[in-house]
Amino acid sequence: MKNIAATLTPNAEAFARRVVLRLTQASDELHHDITERLRVARMQALAERKRPDARPVLHLSPSPSVLSQGATATLGGGDHDHHWWRAAVSIVWIAALLIGLAWVHQTQVENVTTELTEIDTALLTDDLPPSAYADPGFTQFIKSSRSKP
Repeated sequence: MKNIAATLTPNAEAFARRVVLRLTQASDELHHDITERLRVARMQALAERKRPDARPVLHLSPSPSVLSQGATATLGGGDHDHHWWRAAVSIVWIAALLIGLAWVHQTQVENVTTELTEIDTALLTDDLPPSAYADPGFTQFIKSSRSKP
């Protein structure tokens, strides 16, 4: 607690002290079974904290470096023998992405065109002329005819 308290601001430290005091007072009122389980959990947490980190180690390939060749400079990786396949894989993924985007765009355009065609066909093959739909009286007629049984 002392090393944590050294990094806290005065307000945070006062709050932490109040929380510790309240938890200490409340622990006196707990049943024996609960206090034993808390004690065991506390001991496990302390043992886990003292154990060295068992985090997996991430092995990265050497970082890219700038290679200068005369008056030009290129960005190269640490593994110079297999750089061509990385570029090929990247190009394949970019091509797949572009093809997918083009397909989605084309599908959306076709859907909108189909919907507009259906609306135009319905308007032109209807018994009423298209100018009737723009007439305010016709709108009122439609609303009143819907309300009648």
